[in-house]
Amino acid sequence: MTMPHSHQPDILLRLDNQGVIKDVTMSDGLSEGAVDELIGKSWEDTVGDVGGQKVRSMLQQARVDGVSAFRQVNQHFPSGAALPIEFTTVRLDYQAGMLAIGKNLQTVAELQSRLVAAQQAIERDYWKFREIETRYRMLFDTSGEAVLLVRGSGFAIIEANPAAIRALGTATVEHDFLALLPADDRESVRAMLGRVRERGRAPGVIVHLGHRAEPWMLRASPMNAESGPAFLLQMSPVGAAASINPAKALLDFEALVDCIPDGFVVMNNEGVIVRANQAFLDLAQIGSKSLLIGERLSRWLGRPGADLTVLLANLAHYGVIRLFSTTIHGELGAEADVEISAASQTEREQRYHLVLMRDVGTRLLSTKPNSMVQAATIQPVGSAPLRDLVTDTTALIERHYIEAALDLTKGNRKAAAELLGLSRQALYSKLDRYGLGGDDPKSNF
Repeated sequence: MTMPHSHQPDILLRLDNQGVIKDVTMSDGLSEGAVDELIGKSWEDTVGDVGGQKVRSMLQQARVDGVSAFRQVNQHFPSGAALPIEFTTVRLDYQAGMLAIGKNLQTVAELQSRLVAAQQAIERDYWKFREIETRYRMLFDTSGEAVLLVRGSGFAIIEANPAAIRALGTATVEHDFLALLPADDRESVRAMLGRVRERGRAPGVIVHLGHRAEPWMLRASPMNAESGPAFLLQMSPVGAAASINPAKALLDFEALVDCIPDGFVVMNNEGVIVRANQAFLDLAQIGSKSLLIGERLSRWLGRPGADLTVLLANLAHYGVIRLFSTTIHGELGAEADVEISAASQTEREQRYHLVLMRDVGTRLLSTKPNSMVQAATIQPVGSAPLRDLVTDTTALIERHYIEAALDLTKGNRKAAAELLGLSRQALYSKLDRYGLGGDDPKSNF
């Protein structure tokens, strides 16, 4: 029975049991000229070196199982063409040889080639987009004009450049922009943004920033962000403030702070950095101040979950902290032992913390042996066996540091455990051992 034309194979090879081609049948859609020249040749010799192993495998499988798995080979024709053909081999009965049934994959190969070309084009477009994004980021961060991106509804801050952070005092992501403005200016800014949303443009308005309430011109433009409609806000000083170059006005102070050999950081009440000097950049192994602005100080502290919590808690309670020991972890893997002194200041209802960090690694190396000798000689030699002396001294030192950690963290056991590098269970065990659990309510979380 004749097979429907649409179901006929593209190529049919009749082979003897040794794999020699006895006959060739081609479909109408596949014509490669004088294919009769293939007759009498070993099929293995017509598929190249790479396809030879696949042909031998198909022939062997057909001899054993009666039919082989599908394999793709490049079939060479007398015309010089080499087409990708997917073959399966079937054994015939009565020692009649075998049939190799093939399907032309040239169309599939062309589609694969087009897919690869499309993927490469997408990748090129992606890197072009990344280059554009990098240029935008550099312009955004280095611009002397204060620029912010806020949401179209709610006016939460999406992005703010360093100039905007300096002008506003803070610009934490998702912070309400209107809440950073004086109460008298908020309604006019809200009305201006409403006109921009409706008409696409509106005259700028004056807002007053800083503890001196200096006037700034605020302009807005509508734009689309990934999260939805947004406003691009630009702020520039006016009047007396405009006659002063903000960068120049800060130059002397910034230059003075940069001359300090110790790390200097100004952070807000959430621990977000708003200003830093060159010495801190060296400790953190950061190349640009713009990469620090808006980041939490805990990113570089030795114990991120405890150090910043202890700092902020003591600053909130006392307003000042002295000689707080910790470690700064640099971005490139370096570590530095530092002592931190800090103080707080309130400006326009915003609380800021000035943090000074001194690298004391060299000093610690010279003082640690002496402190260890003093700890080891708490009890006189000869008063007890050496093993008992060591055990008692170790317990005394351990208890001393646990008490110091609890005192420093105001009884917060979670923070104390992180300061000591212990798990909570280990800390609880030692508290019970030394009778430090007690009923003090401060000892609870």
